[in-house]
Amino acid sequence: MARAYFSTVMGKSADAVWSEIRSFDDYEWAGTVSETAMEDGRPGDAVGGVRRIVAADRQMRQRLLAHSDVDRSYTYEFCDPNPYPVRDYRATLRVTPVTDTGQAFVEWWATFDCAEHEIDKWTKHFEQTGFATWLGSLRTRLQA
Repeated sequence: MARAYFSTVMGKSADAVWSEIRSFDDYEWAGTVSETAMEDGRPGDAVGGVRRIVAADRQMRQRLLAHSDVDRSYTYEFCDPNPYPVRDYRATLRVTPVTDTGQAFVEWWATFDCAEHEIDKWTKHFEQTGFATWLGSLRTRLQA
């Protein structure tokens, strides 16, 4: 099983960061040009709910597996059709307070299976093209 991981410190409190990203049906903070909606009218924090993201000519569906305001985290998985040649993708986004500075420590990771010769490719893709880029957009949004 492969693991992609990215973390950063944000210049806002953990509560401020979490309030920006907590709703699974709002993906605007990630800076992606897309339409995001929960299927079946489910709320953005309903475990089991599926969000559909439509960007340009791609569609992606993700199921919310866990959501915790106490832990400031959520976990999700890809639904069919899977947009990437990986299996058993599960990701967690978590916000933790940095008690020393009052800032937020944000980490995003995913585990998945793929062809052995593509582990490095997909790990780097999710870490850099995905998590790092989206959290960079979140940082910009929080600074505005």
